[in-house]
Amino acid sequence: MAWTFVLVLFLLGFIGSFISGMVGIGGAIVNFPLLLYVPPLLGFAAFTSHQVSGISAMQVFFATIGGVLIYRKSGYLNKTVILTMGISVLLGSFIGGYGSHLLPEHGINLVYGILAIIAVVLMFIPRKSMEDVRTDDLKINKPLAASLSFIVGISAGIVGAGGAFLLVPIMLTLLKIPTRITIASSLAITLISSIGVSVGKVFTGQVDLQPSVVVVIASLIASPLGAKLGKRLNTKILQWILALLIGLTAIKVWYSIFQAWF
Repeated sequence: MAWTFVLVLFLLGFIGSFISGMVGIGGAIVNFPLLLYVPPLLGFAAFTSHQVSGISAMQVFFATIGGVLIYRKSGYLNKTVILTMGISVLLGSFIGGYGSHLLPEHGINLVYGILAIIAVVLMFIPRKSMEDVRTDDLKINKPLAASLSFIVGISAGIVGAGGAFLLVPIMLTLLKIPTRITIASSLAITLISSIGVSVGKVFTGQVDLQPSVVVVIASLIASPLGAKLGKRLNTKILQWILALLIGLTAIKVWYSIFQAWF
């Protein structure tokens, strides 16, 4: 790869991973459109949707490792939430990641667009404030949490995501988990999910090694930096940042889908 292309990939990976660590997502919601649209805009060869999903899967895995390490002593990692949702999302993400090679290019983009719209809607559902609930006192609906995370795992696995961009609003609105616990625990759940996604993508030959290594290196640097900043920001600011990012990427992806259709 030319050094200019390596630099572009590094910067794209850095941006996506910094944001992922800050708002508690794996980064695929940001990196998928960045890797899909930015390189050809700058005159480089375009990645296919399958290649982008494979690169995103590897990036999410390493980005979430950095984020979890930052939060490991914060007191916001809830073991019950992580185990309940993590096991289900792992199974679902492997199914989605492995089965994604059967989908055409526009099929992967369509799944991404649908997921982004759902995430935006969930982010704006009013919820009762529970920020004063301690990690040890938190109770969740385990069957609901497990079933939702399984469905998220399948759909997110298709686009190479860990699913945090859906898990975060689901945890906030439907499961009523406080923001700080959601952000920290979702990183751990996404780490588990990304294992299933990555294995599925590797087994079906959807991972382009060299670009993945560049993006992963950027992730290892940027994700912990984003997580440190996220611990200092107001929870409302974090929610609005996430909602804005998801909304903008959804608009861009659906615009491209309609262009392809019409």
